[in-house]
Amino acid sequence: MSDFYDVYSVFSVTEKKEFASFLRKRNRRGDTKNLELLRLLGSGQTKDLDIALYGKPSKGALHALSKRLMDTLVDFVASNSFADETSLELEAMKFLLASRIFFEQKLYRIAFKTIRKAEAKALETDNYAILNEIHHTKIQYAHLNQEWVLTKLIAASERNHQLLVQDMQLNMVYAKIKLELRQNPTASVSAIISDAFSEFQLEITEGLTYKSLYQLMEITATSAKLQRDFYTVSPFMRTLFAKVKQKGEVTEKYMYYYLNIAYLMAATDFRNKAFETSKVQVGYIEEVLGDSKKHLQNVFSGRVARLKALNEAYTGNIQKAIDLLCNTTDTSLNNKLLLVMCFFLNEEYQKAYRLLNTLKHTDDWYLKKMDWPWVLKKNSIEILLLIELDKLDLVLNRMQRFSRRFGKLLKDVGEQRVLIFMGLVKEYYDRPMAVTSEVFMEKVEHSFDWIGREQEDIFVMSFFAWLKAKMEKRKLYEVTLELVSLPT
Repeated sequence: MSDFYDVYSVFSVTEKKEFASFLRKRNRRGDTKNLELLRLLGSGQTKDLDIALYGKPSKGALHALSKRLMDTLVDFVASNSFADETSLELEAMKFLLASRIFFEQKLYRIAFKTIRKAEAKALETDNYAILNEIHHTKIQYAHLNQEWVLTKLIAASERNHQLLVQDMQLNMVYAKIKLELRQNPTASVSAIISDAFSEFQLEITEGLTYKSLYQLMEITATSAKLQRDFYTVSPFMRTLFAKVKQKGEVTEKYMYYYLNIAYLMAATDFRNKAFETSKVQVGYIEEVLGDSKKHLQNVFSGRVARLKALNEAYTGNIQKAIDLLCNTTDTSLNNKLLLVMCFFLNEEYQKAYRLLNTLKHTDDWYLKKMDWPWVLKKNSIEILLLIELDKLDLVLNRMQRFSRRFGKLLKDVGEQRVLIFMGLVKEYYDRPMAVTSEVFMEKVEHSFDWIGREQEDIFVMSFFAWLKAKMEKRKLYEVTLELVSLPT
């Protein structure tokens, strides 16, 4: 059942209700156990499910039921996908296929009308592959329609073919970039992107589609997150954002990609401690979302609320950040961990620990769902919380587990500082009175290669703020704000 639970656990509350309704409609018999199995899994029960369902051990029946439930889940996910993101593509394909049948049956009037619908749907999503087939069909039957000019149809087909080839080349570029970053996780992101574009003889211009520019920004931001270095990539992100701005007014057709681009730029500004600039961009996204369709609001509202809360937390409004996170309908793992962090910064350690304890899955499970920086942050906060709550047996256990889990990984990506920091944390826990001594302060000073306030990662600074607060006997939040505030 692990595959089922992996998928089902990331469903929103609404999606879980929709899936239960989907199951009821599929059930043909009143004694079907799938809804009961769904209820048990939803409550977190994973052991002795056969006994709970059948009143006795029945592994064979449970296996068959589980397989049917998983098959239905796949059908549900596929149906929802077709109903949402890919609906325009499906409609375009259906109209195209229908028009071809009408042409073959010599129903030309309805064939012309249907292929116009197909072309309109394909143009809405810039689907060059489907448009390519539409152009071929129109050229094939151009002699039957006096309104179609063959030379114009051929010219349109050639223009679309160029866009199709460019789209294929861009896909190759993205594949190359991702492979290079996977093989060289500490390499310069902008250099890898530049080399990949040169290899395929492409240029980064405003002529690239919104989708292409978004993909470039997303790759850059993801790599910067893994490398904890948004400072170095910031100029490149701004260059890409400028290319987007040069494209002019954004139509509804491209709003999904544009909002993603605007969000990535706002997140980059936050990570570089340009809080006011980030706030302005977040405000713009909120304004656009207020007038947007519901599906865009569903996609972006949670992310925007978290970024808004982060900007508030790091500009002196920690309680406002907490209120924002507590009042959102977002139940994502990112939201929970951010709220844990805000409680921690506000020294509400019991609240933070209670919320952290609701994240009950293993590190391996979270690695599949999130990424290693998220899991690293979760484990780091947990250790500091256990120290604050003086849970001796758990502190030692978690520190040993931390070293085993992240030791090699952090060395491979050049982040030994985290291991050094945890060593100092252990030293503090073993001898808390020594942390205020000049000897300890000097040891801390010589333990790290300080790279400057502007360049240092904001979350790295946040963890160091905890140690600095202990050394100086000051409030954690006060020290955090002092560290992340850039000189004016």
